[in-house]
Amino acid sequence: MNDTSAPMDHARNYWRAPFQLPANIEASTLIGPDAGFRTFADILPNLCWVARSDGYIVWYNRRWHDYCGTKPEDMEGWGWKSVHDPDALPGVMVRWEACLASGEPFEMTFPLKGADGVFRPFLTRVAPVRDSSGLTVSWVGVNTEIGAQVTAEEKLSVSEAKFDILTDAMPQMVWSTLPDGHHDYYNAQWYAFTGVPIGSTDGEAWNGMLHPDDQERAWARWRHSLETGEPYEIEYRLKHHSGEYRWALGRALPVRDKAGDIVRWIGTCTDIDESKRQADQTEILTRELSHRIKNIFAVIAGLVNISGRRHPDLKPIVSDLMARIAALGRAHDFARPHSAASMPAFGQSTTLHGLLHQLLSPYIDAERQQIQIEGDDVALDDRGATPIALAVHELATNAAKYGALSSEQGALRISTRLQADDVVMTWVETGGPSISEPPSHLGFGTQLASMSVEQQLGGSIAREWRSEGLVVTVSSPAKSLSRG
Repeated sequence: MNDTSAPMDHARNYWRAPFQLPANIEASTLIGPDAGFRTFADILPNLCWVARSDGYIVWYNRRWHDYCGTKPEDMEGWGWKSVHDPDALPGVMVRWEACLASGEPFEMTFPLKGADGVFRPFLTRVAPVRDSSGLTVSWVGVNTEIGAQVTAEEKLSVSEAKFDILTDAMPQMVWSTLPDGHHDYYNAQWYAFTGVPIGSTDGEAWNGMLHPDDQERAWARWRHSLETGEPYEIEYRLKHHSGEYRWALGRALPVRDKAGDIVRWIGTCTDIDESKRQADQTEILTRELSHRIKNIFAVIAGLVNISGRRHPDLKPIVSDLMARIAALGRAHDFARPHSAASMPAFGQSTTLHGLLHQLLSPYIDAERQQIQIEGDDVALDDRGATPIALAVHELATNAAKYGALSSEQGALRISTRLQADDVVMTWVETGGPSISEPPSHLGFGTQLASMSVEQQLGGSIAREWRSEGLVVTVSSPAKSLSRG
């Protein structure tokens, strides 16, 4: 029992204990209240009354008559029955008669009818008044309207029932904590997944359900959220009822009151074991495919080098060709899909223009200056590099096969500019084969580039098929390209 229950316990004990009259006060004086008591009782917001030892009520305070719309002569004795709900009255009589017989205090909730004819719930407490010998000489009763409290409790009960039904029906594990992080609720899915007894993971015991290698990391992240109020998100291995550990995504958000103070945390655990294993398998396959592609570049470079040694007169061309093959390999490293583990290292000085120069280096002819990059340069890190690299790599590949970079007279101009909170990159091809009409369908690479820009960066990509060449506009929020 916590400290907040003490006042209520004190009040209950007060009404359960009989009042002992001092030896110098006659019992008969309380059967009919004196003027001082009447004055005090009449200003109370509660309904108050006094009865003889046999239960015959001899006096009501003013609040009783004001609320019930009654007169003293109507209520004296057993007249109070007229303001009781007929359906509840038999039960009240049984309890009241038992109280009179035992001399013990009485407490019960039942409805009373107001002057407007509406029944409202009241909490009624009755205490015996005893003389110095312990004999009950009278009863003092108080009726307190609790309609608002009952309504609030009913709404809370309905709300809690809806919450339980909703969370138990969810395919996720749902949990809740007090503001200090003490776990006090888990839905049925948690217990179904973990197989632990109900209540066994309350408080801080939840951390024992995590893989030993993940516990300290999860604790640190959770403590940070509790201290800062920031949302909680982490992947960890959670013990399944089979005894195995499965990967789960843990998330929690704070619930705040009108003043902005956190009153509760609501969290979920989502089983991501299958998707994580699939992602790991995909990463292995991606790395293997990338390794094979780079081996192909290496084989081609080797063959070119062998041909150059046999034909010394081709040495200048061979050197340039090998440099372009190496540049294609570097561009491939940026453009292929990456995980956090395989992402190329980015220094603090990496920029959008720097990435463009690396991706387009295989196609740059220093003498002709066929490719121009101009405009505002912006910082770039691993967050935005892959989507941008994928789109640029696809555009460059198509330009080399069908567009401006496939022609001696072709030219490519890329301009970048900061526009409000966005970075806009415009890709303009000229001098290549004339375009009579847009293509009838877009290839997989083009679709993949669009998906990368739109889904990973939250941006947009638009293509305009002009007769003199393709124009592509890529727009992305600046915050999507770099965490800085």
